[in-house]
Amino acid sequence: MKMKFHYIGLLALLIAAASCKKDNYKEPTTVLKGKVHYQGEAIQVEYDRVPFELYQFGFGKVGAIRQSFTQEGTYSCVLFDGQYKLIVPTGQGPFKWKQTTSGSPDSVVINLKGNQTLDLEVTPYYMIRTPQFSVASGKVNGSFKAEKIVVDATGKNIESVSLYINKTQFVSSADNIGSTTIAGGSIADPNNISMQVTIPTMTPTQNYVFARVGIKIVGVEDRIFSPVTKLTF
Repeated sequence: MKMKFHYIGLLALLIAAASCKKDNYKEPTTVLKGKVHYQGEAIQVEYDRVPFELYQFGFGKVGAIRQSFTQEGTYSCVLFDGQYKLIVPTGQGPFKWKQTTSGSPDSVVINLKGNQTLDLEVTPYYMIRTPQFSVASGKVNGSFKAEKIVVDATGKNIESVSLYINKTQFVSSADNIGSTTIAGGSIADPNNISMQVTIPTMTPTQNYVFARVGIKIVGVEDRIFSPVTKLTF
C-alpha cells in the first residue's frame, strides 16, 4: 500500500511539473499590423465583417489564424516570429484580391522577425470620393461621388447606395439608428449622389451622431464605406 501511494505521489509531481512547464511557455509578442488599401487609401468596410487568414509554416499547424479588418480597414495581430502566409478568402471584401492562375486566393508570404507593418494592396470595385455631411432641421444630409475602379469585363454595377447614422462610431447596415437607401438603377449621376435621413429621438439624448455612406455592389456581399464622420447639432 505504501508503494502504491509512492507511485501516486510521483505521478502527481510529474503532472504538476508538466503543467508548470506548459504555463511557462512564452506568449507571442511580435506585432504585425497594417491596412488594406488602394493606392495608399485605406478601404473602409463594415466592422468585423471582412476576414483575412494567416497560416504559419511548420509546427504541424494546418488551421488558419482568422481575424477581421477594422471598419477603418486596418488590422493588428500579436504573433510568434516565423514565416506566415496571408490571404483574403474568396468572396470576402468589396474588392478584388489577387488570385493564382487556378483562381484561388494568392498568398502574401511574411517573414516575421520583430514588429512589422505590412499594407495590403487590393483593387476595389468602387471608391467613395469627396463624401460630405451636414445637419439641418433634424436631418443628416450626405453627398458623394461613386468612382468605378474596375472597368474591364470583371467590373460590377452598383446595387444600391445607403446613408447610415448611429449614436456610436460603429456605423453600418447592422449598426445604425437611421438609414436611407437609393437603388442603383435610380442613381441619375454617380458623380453627384445626395441622400438624407431623419435623426430619431435618442435615449439618453445626445447632441451628435456619426455618419457614413456605403455602396453595395451587385454580386458582392460586403459594402465599401466612407470614413465615419461625427456631426454635432
